[in-house]
Amino acid sequence: MNKIILIIQREYLSRVKKKTFLLTTFLVPLFFIGIYVGAFYLTKKSFEDNNAIVYVLDNTNQVGKELVNNKNITFTHSADELGVQLKKVKDAGDNTSLLIIPQDFFETQKIEFLSSGKPNINTQSEIEKQLETVMLNYQYAKLNIDPDKIKNIDSSVKISAKEITDSGEAKESDTRIAMGIAMALSVLIYLSLFLYGAQVMRGIIEEKSNRIVEVVISSVKPFQLMMGKIIGIGLVGITQFILWIILSFGLISLATSTLIDKDEFIAQTEQQAAQNANPENEDMSMVASLGSALDSVNFPELLTCFFLFFLGGYMLYSALFAAVGSAVDNETEANQFTMPITAPLLLAYVLSFGVLINDPHGSIATWLSFIPLTSPIAMLVRVPFGVPVWQIALSFALLVAGFIFTTWVAARIYRVGILMYGKKASFKELIKWFGYKN
Repeated sequence: MNKIILIIQREYLSRVKKKTFLLTTFLVPLFFIGIYVGAFYLTKKSFEDNNAIVYVLDNTNQVGKELVNNKNITFTHSADELGVQLKKVKDAGDNTSLLIIPQDFFETQKIEFLSSGKPNINTQSEIEKQLETVMLNYQYAKLNIDPDKIKNIDSSVKISAKEITDSGEAKESDTRIAMGIAMALSVLIYLSLFLYGAQVMRGIIEEKSNRIVEVVISSVKPFQLMMGKIIGIGLVGITQFILWIILSFGLISLATSTLIDKDEFIAQTEQQAAQNANPENEDMSMVASLGSALDSVNFPELLTCFFLFFLGGYMLYSALFAAVGSAVDNETEANQFTMPITAPLLLAYVLSFGVLINDPHGSIATWLSFIPLTSPIAMLVRVPFGVPVWQIALSFALLVAGFIFTTWVAARIYRVGILMYGKKASFKELIKWFGYKN
């Protein structure tokens, strides 16, 4: 046991002290926060700078008066001839266009929109929306229908989704939040198992090719070396995840407080509180709905399951990666073995975007969450939708049993393959190694 601890310590410290680990740990959150801040700033900037000037040649002398300026479009009524106006638009360049409304607009329902370059899609959409309103009001008038009465008709239906708890109470629930969390966890666990499992394989291949392993094997048993590597690199992964969570929350809080105007946010909050205090206003705002939906998510359970199934899945697949690393001399040869062993994980990952999310309590999703090779992804996708505790416990117990069995199989291959050089291994050879007696 002391030798395994020494190997764990060596694997952990040698990787944590590397510059690549430090750069990855601190730069990844900065990278994603940078994308978040950049997207927020550029989107805000584009709306601020995207004020289009639209010259209007109205041959109906009626429609143009109905067009309303807003923060994105400024309509300017033109009295110039068509040729003169076209030259003005051409010389003005970007964000300047010409809207020609023909005299028979109400019959043909067609207009011309001219610009010096490719027409702006948002500007076109805004103009279409306003002209459709004009056309609708015109047709209402022909039918002697009061447009104001039509506008007051509200046919929208809002569903207040609630979940019945074990105590019989109904609490707010939002499937969209659960779907988003499930998809994020699916991607995260899939990438992390591949990333850290491949690190185990690369470490073994590197030591084997440098013949360092021959020296190490003289002091420790092959099983101790394999377990030390798996646990040590697993602890590196957990350390990195914890640091990512802490840094991400800190940077998001900093970015949010910097980008959002505090006074404006307080004003909006007070306005929303006043609206919610009104008994006649039963609809919650999007922000309030989102907050209520997030409150329905059991984050402690979610984080606990994530770390448990990450550890279990990592231990299981790392044992397989270790066996592969011991059987080959370079990463190119490893490809023929890694694809079959990771196929179940890939299957669960692909199904997580369809079958598992659409029917998280169905038979396919349930069985996949019990099979050790697919449960690290399948169960984590199901957890945000609410899974009985006994299913989570059984799934984890089966995952641990699968890890023990996989480690036993991998250790029998590892003890022989770690000292094999210059011979390309095959599945037949691996079976033969597995059958060798001590």
